[in-house]
Amino acid sequence: MGRSQEVEGLEFLVFSLSKQSWRMKTNRELLIAAYRAFNARDIDTILPMMHPDVDWPNGMEGGRVYGQESVRRYWTRQWGILDPHVEPVSIEEAEAGRSVVRVHQVVRDLTGNLVVDQFVEHVYTFRDGLIERMDIREANTNQASAGAA
Repeated sequence: MGRSQEVEGLEFLVFSLSKQSWRMKTNRELLIAAYRAFNARDIDTILPMMHPDVDWPNGMEGGRVYGQESVRRYWTRQWGILDPHVEPVSIEEAEAGRSVVRVHQVVRDLTGNLVVDQFVEHVYTFRDGLIERMDIREANTNQASAGAA
């Protein structure tokens, strides 16, 4: 099964938005735009979507990075070693204004060899209409299996 119809429908809408107008949209639309920009390696589009004091997981080496420029350095380093692609499968609103995005994560090395192919969940917290924090957690195995069918 491919991406949910709900996510696909918003992709066109978000893709057509100007970079200045994303702030007026919902968290869901903001996240879809962020994933699109991440997969396109468009750091300059993503960083303004993040709070200046963003708290971001370092999924490659462990630990966390803090602030937009630290995220920029982390991603630049990551993309120099790996080719990650994260495709949102579902986006759900959770408690306390958080959003949970189930993603299909495919990571290859720079020669194209598969390193990781899995489903994970990204949990986002927002402040002032911006991404304040992201956490990575294992996806529910039953959901991941259903999404891969």
